[in-house]
Amino acid sequence: MANNANELAVLIDSLQLQLKSKDQTIALLIEQVRILKHKHFGRSSEHLSPDQIALLFNEAESAIAQTVSPTVSQEITYTVTRKKHSGRRFLPPALPRVIVNHDLPESEKVCPRDGTPLHRVGEVVSEQLDIVPMRIQVIRHVRHSYGCRCCGETIKTASLPPQPIPQSIASPGTLAHLAVAKYAEHLPLYRQEQILKRHGLDITRATLAQWMMDLGTLITPLINLLQDRLVEGPLIQMDETPVQVLQEVGKPATSQSYMWVRRGGPPNHPIILFDYHPSRSGRVARDLLEGYSGILQTDGYGGYDAFGHYPDIVHAGCLAHARRKFVETVQTVPKPMQSQSEANRAVLLIGKLYDIERAFKDNSAEERYTARQARSLPILKELRAWMETTAPNVPPASLFGKALHYLNAQWPKLVRFTEDGRIPIDTNLVENAIRPFALGRRNWLFSATPKGATASARLFSLIETAKANNIEPYRYLREVFTQLPRAKTIEDYEVLLPWRFAGTVAMLKKAAA
Repeated sequence: MANNANELAVLIDSLQLQLKSKDQTIALLIEQVRILKHKHFGRSSEHLSPDQIALLFNEAESAIAQTVSPTVSQEITYTVTRKKHSGRRFLPPALPRVIVNHDLPESEKVCPRDGTPLHRVGEVVSEQLDIVPMRIQVIRHVRHSYGCRCCGETIKTASLPPQPIPQSIASPGTLAHLAVAKYAEHLPLYRQEQILKRHGLDITRATLAQWMMDLGTLITPLINLLQDRLVEGPLIQMDETPVQVLQEVGKPATSQSYMWVRRGGPPNHPIILFDYHPSRSGRVARDLLEGYSGILQTDGYGGYDAFGHYPDIVHAGCLAHARRKFVETVQTVPKPMQSQSEANRAVLLIGKLYDIERAFKDNSAEERYTARQARSLPILKELRAWMETTAPNVPPASLFGKALHYLNAQWPKLVRFTEDGRIPIDTNLVENAIRPFALGRRNWLFSATPKGATASARLFSLIETAKANNIEPYRYLREVFTQLPRAKTIEDYEVLLPWRFAGTVAMLKKAAA
């Protein structure tokens, strides 16, 4: 009888385990269905719902009251942005003006009452924005020749200034326009070919592509100089994004290659460099960072893990990636229950950390460090305790379980921003630098050859670095393509660095004024 009872108990335990396993499987399947539905029908934004925001602000206020340090007197405030009133805006005064005068006919310049001639008493001025489509012109280079009348043998001809692409019909302005159109405005070369044809120019896509590759070679010395300045800076953020190259040796046309992106450089002079490589191996990252010592900030991709063992590199993580995983978990829960979701707790706590960052974003690195030590560390301690309590009760294969695992595995790197005020809380700056490339990739889809991908990487680097330094890309590239063929010394190249170019333009404007 006792044996039967024991066997029955064992059978019940086995069935309960099976039921538990089936329940977990069903829950995972339901979660996957919700994920697919959200990806297909839902919003891609990571913004919180109004209920979550209210809860976040209430909790943030109470947390701030508890964690305020007497050594940090600055308070955190929440700014409500009001919608600006719509209406006509003034046109920028820097734009050139074309004056069009409108006058009364002579027959109307008399008073209708007494016939006295009218005299001018003022004027009414209104302005319209006028956009002139692409204006194409031909620059004719006339080189004068001189000969000797005595001997009849000596002939000298004025030399042509060095050109960005020798023996080409493309001027620096044309090349700058085409490069900006493709890499800043995401206009594929085949569309530019059609636009040029509508203006009466028959320039094939193959010719345009060859010009882009020639420009990639031309700007190589400037890219090398930017690389030297990048590794001299105190912080580099790094990320990578896929790119398809059709004629990659040893790889099928459908395979993925990668564009590696680094953002760093001297303080106040950001540098953004793109590098093409067929592999996503961590070896590529090590080659790109050769000779660098300082802070490296990345996401959780395992190819960067080796840098955690480098004595001269401080490896920091990205809290935005950790938050994103919890946001995805919350979004799989029905909306009425999202604010009560356990994963929402992590979203709210991380939100408090971002509130502190916003409050001290304009402060010095030392002041940010002090604020993080006083205010961020207690929140991180609470987040850690919550994670350790919650993780054992969550199936590891679920979306929530994966988010908790990522948070735990990346924890030492995620909290590193509290150790140095120069370290951002996330890698959003380098992710923002990738976005123009991702937008362009949707239009031109792929690169034909590795050489073309490398040229694209260099041109993207120059344009995005110019934009990061608040320089208009066309004006900058036009000057670079004009001056670079004439450069001979390191000083000639250094004067073309984006921030040096900006300083030169500002100086010329001041002198003209």
